[in-house]
Amino acid sequence: MDNPLPKFTVAPVSVTGVKISPAACSVDLGDGSERGEYVCQDYVLSKLGRPMRAINLMYCYYPDDKEWPKRASYVADRKGGESPYDDYFPYTGGLTGKRHSSSGPDVFECMKDIRRHGEDVILTITIDPKVCDDHLIAIARDLRPFGRILVRINHEATGTWFSFNKRATYEELGLFFAHCCEIFHKEAPQAKVILCLDGYTSLNAEKMVREDEFIPAMKAADIVSVDRYLSLHWGWPGDIAETGGSNFKSFGVRNVYALAKKSAQRYDLICGKHKHMLLSELNADGDVNGPYDQCRMLKSFCEMIKRDEDKWLSGFTLYQFRDRGRLGLEIQDPNNENVGIEQPMMKTFKDIIADPYFSPVFTEGRAVKMKKNGTPTAAVKMRWGGSEDAEGIALTYEVGGVPLFCECWFEGELLDASLMLEVNGRWFYKAPGTCYVDLMPAFFAAHKVRYDMISIRMFMTPPDGINDPSKGKSSGTDPEDDWDVNQYYEIKTLPVVRIETDLPSRTDR
Repeated sequence: MDNPLPKFTVAPVSVTGVKISPAACSVDLGDGSERGEYVCQDYVLSKLGRPMRAINLMYCYYPDDKEWPKRASYVADRKGGESPYDDYFPYTGGLTGKRHSSSGPDVFECMKDIRRHGEDVILTITIDPKVCDDHLIAIARDLRPFGRILVRINHEATGTWFSFNKRATYEELGLFFAHCCEIFHKEAPQAKVILCLDGYTSLNAEKMVREDEFIPAMKAADIVSVDRYLSLHWGWPGDIAETGGSNFKSFGVRNVYALAKKSAQRYDLICGKHKHMLLSELNADGDVNGPYDQCRMLKSFCEMIKRDEDKWLSGFTLYQFRDRGRLGLEIQDPNNENVGIEQPMMKTFKDIIADPYFSPVFTEGRAVKMKKNGTPTAAVKMRWGGSEDAEGIALTYEVGGVPLFCECWFEGELLDASLMLEVNGRWFYKAPGTCYVDLMPAFFAAHKVRYDMISIRMFMTPPDGINDPSKGKSSGTDPEDDWDVNQYYEIKTLPVVRIETDLPSRTDR
């Protein structure tokens, strides 16, 4: 049966092009790790109200180990309680070509979920440095259809806690990273590779930690980063962060900021040019400071970013959405891993990502010519290049009151489209096959505010979560083809919009 369409609809008073550009400082979010399960983006978007620049996933790849591809914590015969490799979700693509995992969320389905919801992917992946090139080539080719993906290989490489650190020297790890960059630049040229080192741990130090061993890696990387926690309980889950314990510490907001900035400046000096700098993991640990100081510390750090005239930081990743410990916006319910218990940090983070400094920028473009019946005179072109580089349309409607109903209905070509809609700073997702989206949550926070006009910004995302070669600038073997970065769409119809502000005939007065 056909879906009913509302009878009382409104036509837009104007339709214009609109473009998304990067935030002054972009915000990413970790979703799933050894400390928590992956949470679907429908839920994350509903809780946060806007998509992130990117979502960070954490996987590992040790294909030559006899236990592989079991997740390390599931291996029953390990001796002495030691994991054979890092306890991230196993990356079951690569040379084996598997596309489904029984030991955690399937990486390809997670990446597709992220991209459909208007976000880019950060794939953090620890890799056995002894694997042959065929494995690295296969991984890079896996990632070619996932647009502007960021790949963080063997992060925190100057540490001692990952399995790859036990299988190679630091010098070997630096050369391995540089070699990975060579392969990715050839096989997945749209991807950017992130180097994550410890950077400076002391403001008095002349060099960063193990700087000399990683100079080839620094020069090969597309993006440089450090992980920085304002406080951390690194003994989790083996002990409790109680007074007198030694496996936790609060590092001080100003001190952490200064160390991160000094690391960025040192990267620039060594590389001979500026490379985008990220804090690939950032948070304060509620185990150490409690829930309220945790919020205060993150807020204070973000205020320092805004005030700093040097603008040295291009983005940070909050670790993470849902955590079994206290490093999440939610704590994973110990009774049910699919349930999250919201923490005070949720509101703090929502306030941060609502700040214009940490939000992508909208720029209005040319007017779209319309017929009298409310349809475009010609097909409207749209482009999806990524979460901070996309071209869509803005539809403006006359309201003249307090919205009681505000809905977008879709038919024809739009019914099968994957769309991101923005109203009043609140974002909504329309999946392929979904016939309508209720936009009223965009008005609830203001509570009965009168609007003269509203704008609905609409962008099309890849419906399958991967880039389609036929949707590039040109198809076939044309060297100008940009399908792995940009996806181009055309629409000839607009959504059917219902806005009602007064219902006297149905209201008991």
